[in-house]
Parts: sequence; structure tokens; C-alpha cells
Amino acid sequence: MGAASGRTGRPPLTAERKAAIRLEIARAAVDLFIAQGVAATTGEQIGQAVGVSARTVWRYFPTKESCVRPLLSTGVDTIAEALRHWEHGRPLPDAFDHLWATDAALPGPDVGALLRLARTEPALRAVWLQTHDEAEPVFARALAERARLPADDVRPALWAAMLNAALRAAVEHHAYRTAEPAADPAAVRADLTASVRTALSAAAAGVT
Repeated sequence: MGAASGRTGRPPLTAERKAAIRLEIARAAVDLFIAQGVAATTGEQIGQAVGVSARTVWRYFPTKESCVRPLLSTGVDTIAEALRHWEHGRPLPDAFDHLWATDAALPGPDVGALLRLARTEPALRAVWLQTHDEAEPVFARALAERARLPADDVRPALWAAMLNAALRAAVEHHAYRTAEPAADPAAVRADLTASVRTALSAAAAGVT
């Protein structure tokens, strides 16, 4: 009898490893977009920067612009979890206090640079808006659970829309006012936190 039959080659990638590859591709894409522009950047170049083939890039993302999505969607689940545990009577920004310290709910400098570029790149802008569009029902479900409301109640959807708009406006406001490179990363981070807290406070005025 020969060797036992079965699958050969490399073992399948774990979900964690796939997520890590997606994030590596996203960061490489942003770096290339900033350095040489979106139009001049190819899938082959993005793959080379990460050490994978262009075929691998396209397996994870349908377009080069969509490569940045992992950077934009980071923190959605973390924010939703914080919303579920937001205590009634507690200011909304305070519900995220434990996240500000770990940067778990705040976008990194890559996102700021990406948003500044997206002002003149409609395809990147579309990815940014789509990411928020997909986050909104996640926030709505979390708020419905918190309020113990049925899934078809319109109020969590309205609250989520306000929250989502506040987060997007705060991050954009910060990104557009921040110069590159940042002279004082700590001050930049503090400004982003302050912008998000202010926006959340304004949105919470309509959330009970």
C-alpha cells in the first residue's frame, strides 16, 4: 500500500490568518494610493507589497479600491458591543471610555490619510460610505437589544442612523483638519477622541 490518500499541500488558512492578510493588503493599498495615486496603483503592486500574488488580492477583494475596507470597518463589532452594555442614564460617550484607552473603537492614522485622499477619489469615497451603510444595521440590532425592543421597531434604526452619522462626521472632521505627517501623534489622537465624544453627545440627545 502506498501513502494514505488525502489532501496534500498547505493546510487551509484560519479565519484569523485570513483577517490578518486582508488587513495587510489594506495597509499596503493605502500606502501605495498615497504614494502614487489610485489610478497608478495595480493589484500586482499591492500584492507585491504584501508578498502575495495579484490573484490572492483579487480573491479577497473585487477591486483595488475595496482593498481598504478592513481599515474602515475596524471597530464596528466593538462599538456594537459597547452599545449593548450602555447603561441607561449614562452619557453615551462614557460608554466607550474603556475603548478610548485601547484604541479599539478609534480609526488609526491610515484611515485619516485615506479619507483625505477619498475627497478627490470617488471610488474610495464610495467604499467609505458603503462601510458605514453596512455598520448601521449592526448598531441598530445592538440598540434594540439594549432597549429590549423588537427587531421591527423603527426607533433603533433611527438611533443607529444618528449614531452612524455622528461617527462618520466626527472622523471626517478630524481627518480633514489633521496635517500629515503628524507632529504630535498623542495630540492627534486626543483631538480625534474629543471629536468623537462631541459627536456622540450630539447624537445621544435624540437617543433614550
